[in-house]
Amino acid sequence: MGNSRRLVMVAVVGGVLLALVLMLNRSGTPQPANNSNTAAIATASPSTSDNPFINAANDVVSSNTQFESMSRSEAGLQIILRLLFAVILSGVLAFRPRKDVPLFRRSLFVSQTQILLAVVAAALMMVVGDSAARAFAIFAAASLVRFRTNIRDPKEITVLLISLALGLAAGVGRWELGLALCLFALALLWLLEFNEGESIFRSMELTIKTTNTDRTQQVLQKIFRRRKIDAEVRELDPPDPEKEGSTGSIVYYLNLPLSLRTDSMSDRILRADPNVEKIQWSKTKSANDIYQ
Repeated sequence: MGNSRRLVMVAVVGGVLLALVLMLNRSGTPQPANNSNTAAIATASPSTSDNPFINAANDVVSSNTQFESMSRSEAGLQIILRLLFAVILSGVLAFRPRKDVPLFRRSLFVSQTQILLAVVAAALMMVVGDSAARAFAIFAAASLVRFRTNIRDPKEITVLLISLALGLAAGVGRWELGLALCLFALALLWLLEFNEGESIFRSMELTIKTTNTDRTQQVLQKIFRRRKIDAEVRELDPPDPEKEGSTGSIVYYLNLPLSLRTDSMSDRILRADPNVEKIQWSKTKSANDIYQ
């Protein structure tokens, strides 16, 4: 988790620096006037052209028709800048601080989906531009999407929507938008799915039959701390001291990482505590991981 945290922080800082560099580069080239109104505004307020950040902001929020007056490389840079801006804004909301919830221990799939949805929305708006006909066409195309099966990972739904945006961009002849969106989505998915296996847990119920519940609890706590497993006792039934050879039971609810197998954990518990007679693993009723 430490490497993934540093990677996310480096990616965010790098994205901000890239956006600032693109803003400064774009401010050095004169922007063509689309109509007489923009020319009048430019002549009436010449001081605004001296501020690179204001000029770059005007470029980002300008109409979609501006891409037609740009070269393909300039249009590609503008598209990447807009998509990156959408990722930064949605990432702030997806990883917002919440009380009693660690920043990187909340639902990973939900955070990834929120970021990808912002990218989809930005791409679709660039495809639509000022055309109402394209907006209705996108609405009609999106209505064709139906999910007959239960999709475990909501991120795959947004990948489907990205594919829809790629098809729309290709259909309206926006080659630079389709190529930039495809490459940007590939890089973003690689970043979001980096070390994903270490961040996904299986919700398991562990039932142990033992002749000494106190000793078994101490052994289990050491194993859980060593393997960094979140666990809590849900049921504790000590053995009857009046009956010789009686056994008790301990029921744990725990989040088992995907990298840990139940058979290896069972062998470790049996070797650490000879009082254990039976180990049973089962899925919890509210399990929502990818192996459900």
